[in-house]
Amino acid sequence: MDERQAVGREIVERVRAALESAELAAVSDLLDPSVRWGAPDDPAPGCTNRDQVLAWYQRGRTAGVRARVTEMTVHGDQLLIGLRVSGNPAAQAGGGEVDRWQVVRIRSGRIVDIRGFDQRADAAARVAASP
Repeated sequence: MDERQAVGREIVERVRAALESAELAAVSDLLDPSVRWGAPDDPAPGCTNRDQVLAWYQRGRTAGVRARVTEMTVHGDQLLIGLRVSGNPAAQAGGGEVDRWQVVRIRSGRIVDIRGFDQRADAAARVAASP
């Protein structure tokens, strides 16, 4: 196994553990200070640094939003993450839970970009189209 594969597996396990634990300290350790989080093609995402991402995550936790990882695959420097979300309006409208996906870009062992998708096909197309 080469170094890139080892780093990929380590990152996958760290991201999965952080998301499943829902502990802000674990999430914080994974985020680049200048991480960006937003809609797929938004040039000005809603979050543009670690503190904003953590505040968004904490607001969701406080409001009762929960997510469990259902899928995580490596695509070069990106992860495709499937989540089963409960406790938000979309989940309530969908009978209690709703599937969501994130495409996460990794650089130097930290998450530098997160894009949220409602449809798996759109998220998968994003990682497939990346160089």
